[in-house]
Amino acid sequence: MPPNSPTPARLPILTAEQRRIAQESFQRAQDALTSGHTDYAIELLLTCCRLDPGNFLYRQTLRKAQKEKYGNNLRGSRFAFLTTPRWKARVKAAKRARDYLKVLEYGEQVLCRNPWDLGTQLDMAEAFDALGLSDLAVFTLDQARQKYPKDATLNRTLARLFEKRGDFQKAIVLWQLVKEVHPTDVEAAHKAKDLAARDTIQRGQYEQVAGGSKESPVLSRIEARAQEKQDRLSREIEALLKRIEADPTEPALYLQLAQLYKQHQQWERAKAVLEQGLGPTGQAFALRLELLELELEPLRRNLDLAESRLQRALQHRSSAASATNADPRYPPDSGEQLSVTELEQLRDQLRAELNRREIELLRLKAERYPEQVSHRLELGERLLQAGQVEAAIIELQQARRDEKIRWKAALLLGHAFRQRNNWRLAQRNYEEALQILPPHEEEARKEILYQLARGSAAAGDLQRALDLGHELANLDFAYKGINRLIDEWNERLQSA
Repeated sequence: MPPNSPTPARLPILTAEQRRIAQESFQRAQDALTSGHTDYAIELLLTCCRLDPGNFLYRQTLRKAQKEKYGNNLRGSRFAFLTTPRWKARVKAAKRARDYLKVLEYGEQVLCRNPWDLGTQLDMAEAFDALGLSDLAVFTLDQARQKYPKDATLNRTLARLFEKRGDFQKAIVLWQLVKEVHPTDVEAAHKAKDLAARDTIQRGQYEQVAGGSKESPVLSRIEARAQEKQDRLSREIEALLKRIEADPTEPALYLQLAQLYKQHQQWERAKAVLEQGLGPTGQAFALRLELLELELEPLRRNLDLAESRLQRALQHRSSAASATNADPRYPPDSGEQLSVTELEQLRDQLRAELNRREIELLRLKAERYPEQVSHRLELGERLLQAGQVEAAIIELQQARRDEKIRWKAALLLGHAFRQRNNWRLAQRNYEEALQILPPHEEEARKEILYQLARGSAAAGDLQRALDLGHELANLDFAYKGINRLIDEWNERLQSA
């Protein structure tokens, strides 16, 4: 990832203990709601949402409890105007920092005091969307329309969400509502002009929704889809468990079940299934290999998290540099306790440990399956990244035997020999890679030409460097500054 690119928003990965706490808290919250202890139930539901931010059922139950607390009076606490400003300020600060989980956490504090606060629900919907939780984004805006069914900003935002989801009929109804409020709105008119909005309103029963008298039909579809997904998962798991019971010595069945759990981010269950299968299958190598793969997942997630926090810390430090009383730690109110330097050290440690384990895993694969030369290629690439150049060369030379990946191995060998300051061997491998490169590998072609041009210039062959540089510039004039290098080499050649 380029150093200045925005860090993608991510949901936290729940541990088995966190999932257990959330489920138990939700059960206690339901009991509390049944017995009329709404405030206690809301506190428990806030814990559920903090632990599992993307759980639709937790959010839906919490919003219902928040509204019931105030008898669905559409205004919340009479003192909300005094108690919500500080939480709203935190929502805005978290939104500016792109800390979307904090936007949700602080936003719920506002909605505990006024469940109909429009601005907060708009901010939360944006956070849900950024986290890839479009169902919850739609749900949040739909809840806001209970009080503000004609609000143009709200309907415009919800219409855009429906467009992203492919629900074009619902989107056009909302664009029509925006147009009714702002007849001169160019965007709304453009969106609505080619569709029969009135017919769509009648078919989708959105006339009552537009008036705020009926709940959006999309919510029932979201809930039904979530339940259908859960039911399908349960059926698939049950079918595989029956097959394992009938044939407990077949490793492929354990692998299929573990893969199913992995697809739904149930890492602990996947690990438990693989460990369970080791005994009946006689320590099957495929299961041991998959277990090693699975053990890499926490490292990968922690590395992603460290890089995400580091990027946010760097952004915060940059924006706070001009502030008089800026706190050198990032971010305030987020629980972050590591400085930029400490985060960089943590990232580098995680990266090194992950690379070390991946090398061990690839070495096992290469030794176990010598006929699959692609493992040698991957192993050589990781060894090269780890700075183990000589070991990488040995693996890559073996990988070169496979015609399908020969060009990749030659390219990596060129890099390896350049690191060893052996330009003649590096040049030989780069030229071999260029000669056998598939026609569609344009990016690899540009990289090889760049390396050959730079290497030729460093070796004093400026004419060769210029020829290769011009060939690269003809493909991509700005590739790694080749346009400036051509000018530089040309000046040196003229001076000589």
